[in-house]
Amino acid sequence: MMNRLTLVLMFLAVAITSTAQSSSGLRHFEAKGNPVITDIFTADPAVLVEGDTLWMFTSHDMKATKDVDPNKNGGYEMEDWQLFSTTDLRHWTQYPCPLRITDFAWADSHQAFAGQAIKRNGKYYWYISTNWCGIGVAVSDKITGPYKDALGRPMLTVKDCPDSKHAWACIDPSVFIDDDGTPYLVWGNGECYMARLKDSMVELDGPVQRIDITEDHPFTEASWLHKYEGRYYLTYASEFPEKIAYAIADDIFGPYETKGVISDTPENSFTTHPAIAEFKGHWYFFSHNGALPDGGSYSRSVIIEPLYYNPDGTIQFIPATREGVSVKE
Repeated sequence: MMNRLTLVLMFLAVAITSTAQSSSGLRHFEAKGNPVITDIFTADPAVLVEGDTLWMFTSHDMKATKDVDPNKNGGYEMEDWQLFSTTDLRHWTQYPCPLRITDFAWADSHQAFAGQAIKRNGKYYWYISTNWCGIGVAVSDKITGPYKDALGRPMLTVKDCPDSKHAWACIDPSVFIDDDGTPYLVWGNGECYMARLKDSMVELDGPVQRIDITEDHPFTEASWLHKYEGRYYLTYASEFPEKIAYAIADDIFGPYETKGVISDTPENSFTTHPAIAEFKGHWYFFSHNGALPDGGSYSRSVIIEPLYYNPDGTIQFIPATREGVSVKE
């Protein structure tokens, strides 16, 4: 039988272990369905798969706002970005906040809009938008950070959007590395722009090109670029309130042929933002809605759905659901 001293020591050991886990700043949770994350508001998901781990970078809506009329009520309050990881899309880890808008001294807007991170040459590059101040890039030796401003200035501004007239045209960067190792950046609001990146990942390697999208599913914002069976898929938010549409091309700069809508306007949110990735042999679609009880267009939440291709390469429509997804065996 254990004596009192042994029991006390065992209790202390458990307490010390729990404290160490808590002091690390990690939070572990289980997704019960959609939305995936329910204790904070998350939006604009971007994903990066490394081995058996999927990393999800999100923007962060800081408070709930009841937004019946977006022109009169509410507004975005976004001060930082968040990072999560999973190996099965059910069990998740949230990491200490890796990047804040205050890390970009030039970002007078103080708005931490959408972004995407990617690995290149042993470093992680996180491209972010700041509303009208432009697109910046942060860099880190570790995926969990800390990240620092790689340039000390915007990488792109509205001046790099030659066909745009409005101040917030230079937002929503998405980064893609092709099979031959060439990196590209795509971005925009109202008009879609793309450019090749230098190996440094912080400079353009050639001119900015406008990507033409036909008017049957016009481009609004929130671009995401991926490749499937040798063809380029440009996914984006279309119209307003937004739905997710996509176009396909044989060359990365196009011409792109619009194919249709992947998902309709999300529940209780007039915006949406896509990411598409293959994980453990299956394809998944990431976006956001405003479906939490206190959610809305300025208080959004990430959702995940399975994605399926038809034999001709088109993408099957994804109906709205509250069900969560897990990696299929």
